Formats: sequence, structure tokens, C-alpha cells
Amino acid sequence: MTTLDHDAAAATSRRLRTQEEVEAHIRAICFKTGPPALIGAELEWTVHHTAAPRAPLDRETLRHALGRHTPALLDPAPRAGSPGPAASPGGTAGRTPDPLPAGGTLTIEPGGQLEISSAPASSTAALHAAVTADLAYLTALLDDAGLRLGEHGIDPHRPPRRLLDTPRYAAMERTFDARGRHGRIMMCSTAGLQVCLDAGTPGDVPLRWRTALALGPPLLALFANSSRHAGRDTGLASARMATWWGMDPRVTHPPAGPAGDPAGAWARYALAAPLLCVRRGGGCWDPPPGMTLADWVGGALPGPPTVDDVDYHLSTLFPPVRPRGYLELRYLDSQPGPEWFAPVAMVAALFAGRSLTEQALAAAEPVAGYWHTAYRTGLADPALRRSAEALTHLAAPHLDGAVTDIIERRLRAAVTAGEQ
Repeated sequence: MTTLDHDAAAATSRRLRTQEEVEAHIRAICFKTGPPALIGAELEWTVHHTAAPRAPLDRETLRHALGRHTPALLDPAPRAGSPGPAASPGGTAGRTPDPLPAGGTLTIEPGGQLEISSAPASSTAALHAAVTADLAYLTALLDDAGLRLGEHGIDPHRPPRRLLDTPRYAAMERTFDARGRHGRIMMCSTAGLQVCLDAGTPGDVPLRWRTALALGPPLLALFANSSRHAGRDTGLASARMATWWGMDPRVTHPPAGPAGDPAGAWARYALAAPLLCVRRGGGCWDPPPGMTLADWVGGALPGPPTVDDVDYHLSTLFPPVRPRGYLELRYLDSQPGPEWFAPVAMVAALFAGRSLTEQALAAAEPVAGYWHTAYRTGLADPALRRSAEALTHLAAPHLDGAVTDIIERRLRAAVTAGEQ
């Protein structure tokens, strides 16, 4: 092991013995500040047999389709010539898959949903080019195997079924099941579109954080795309977000706290959140029922958490906006085909400068708490529609015609539906 490797291992294995130490660590990593320069996207899809979209997936068909790009959780056995095994968030070790041609990383969710995580891009044009290339490549791989990507934020055909058997997902599923049905559906049936933005300079972080959260309900309503699940019409604009919202609010609702201290609010949120799994030797990672990170720090488990334990806990929190050094906006439904770019470009436009972001916050703040209304009725709610229209007006001068057409089509459809 090199000196750098040894130092890194020592840093992640350091014990955090007080809540103050945990909070200081989280504050140090959650918002990496500097002039905003990069944008990224994470696109998820359900996966279906082309000829029988209601048929369940199986691991071998998906492995065969993806070949050398198969995510480690789906193909845990190392292959000749590949890097050695490495620990993965799902709780298994496996080979490192080849990246997609334009640099995106392909991963898999518990129900077999596939996700492309783009490399950070310096412009929306560069991001569009890279993701479009990787998406075309993935689509061709699946097509050759008789598979296709879904076009909605929740599986419209099948009930939830977990494809990945790892200690992490098994523990999370049991923890979720104790509270109801929503957690299992989230894990195995939902597909989102995430936009990743730089946190910004220290003076702009509170504004960008507050705006990212306030934009959630109107943009969720504008791009809602998940009304059918498991063969039935749910009657909801976004059954995907309804699923997330129906889970434990300590894990999936926005952090509360002073607008001027987002790092402190996030640290307190993480400490108060329940543990969804605790990594151990052996196959059972189930946490003690009801235990929070704060309980762990307070001595509820035999030893205090390490830096790595805290970082892992942060990976099990799923609020609408998650700080990961950058801002990860998690509230959008997956979009059909190339339409993924419309919400990404709109978000990028609204964060293109402080003045625009301030105007976006003003347009969104009156409906900032309308999460329930947004996933239930979408743009049928007049206040949400007005906010979405105002945000579209702000972003439009910075968008190309194809993106504007997609957004305006959605707004027109909402007006037409309201008149009927």
C-alpha cells in the first residue's frame, strides 16, 4: 500500500465520537464551494422486454445485453485482466465495468433499473452531446438483446420485484417494509432524472440551495410523467414522487432549518435520520429498529461510527435535493427518449447567474411547499401552473427551440385539460 493509500484509509477509518465531530465532518464535505462551472445528469430507466413489457427481468438476460459494461452489482465475479474486487455501495465486491463511450458510468438499481451518470460537463451543449451518445449506445445494446428502456418515472406494467440480492438492499427492504409498501416500490419500480450543479461560491450557496428546493414542486408538476403503475392508473401526476413522499420523512423529505445555514441543516438532518443498514461481516446488515445516526454516536452500538460509516449513511438519505459536494436535484421523473434534456436545460438556465436565480426563487417560492399537490395534480393546480409558466418565461431566452417546444407543449396540455 502506498503512503497516499495508507493516509486515505486512516482518514476514512477515523472514529467520530461526538455529534460535534460528525457535524463538522458533514459540513466539510457536503458543499464544495467555488465559481459554478460544471453540470451533470443522472438518468434512470426501468428496463423491459420489447415484445412483453410486463414480463419480469432476469439477471442473466441483462448481463448478456450489457456485456463488458455490466455493473459490478449484477456481475460480481472478477474477470481475467480486470481490476481486482472493490467494495461497492450495494455490499458486494466485483469487477470494474467499462465506461460508456462518451464517459458515462452505467449502474443498476435494485429492481433492475439502469442509470447513466454523466461525467461532469462544462456546458449544457457538451452534456447533451455526451449523454445522447451514451444513451444511443446503451439503447443499441439493449435492442440487440430484445430489451428496451422505459419512458416513465415508475414502472407502468409490473409490481416491484427486487433483482439484486445484496446485504444493503436486503436490509433496506426489510426496514422499509416495516413502515409500509412505499419503500419497496421506490427501490424496485421508480426511475428519476437527477440534475447535478456546482454548489457555488460561499456567498451564493444559501441562495442556490434554497432555490433548488423551491423549484421542486413547480418543476415536478411541469415534468410529471408517472401516472400508471403495475398496470393501473394511479390518478396521480407523479406516482413516483408519491412513493418517495410516502416513505419515512426523515429520509425523503427536505431538510428543515435556517435558510442561511444549509450545511448545518443537512448535518442535523443526517444525525436525526434512521439507519437503513449497518455494515457488518456476514450477510445481515439490518439496523436496530428505530436507531438514528445520533443514537449510534451516543453509544447505542458497540463502537462509534467511522468517517466511512457516516459517509455511507449519507448515501442512504434521499431528500429532493441532496448535497454531495455539489447539489443533486432528485425530484424529476424520468422523461421519454430525448426529452430528458428539457428539464436539465431549464434548470441550468435558471442557475446561470445570480440575478436569474433570484428571479427563479421569487417565482417558485409561493409554491415551495406544494410537494403533495405537485405529485397529486401536477399543473392542474393553478398556482403551480402559474409558477411553471413564470419559470419558463425566465428560462426561455437561454433555451433552444426544441427544448422550449417540449416545455410549452406541457403547459398547453395542462391548460387544455383544465378547460375540459
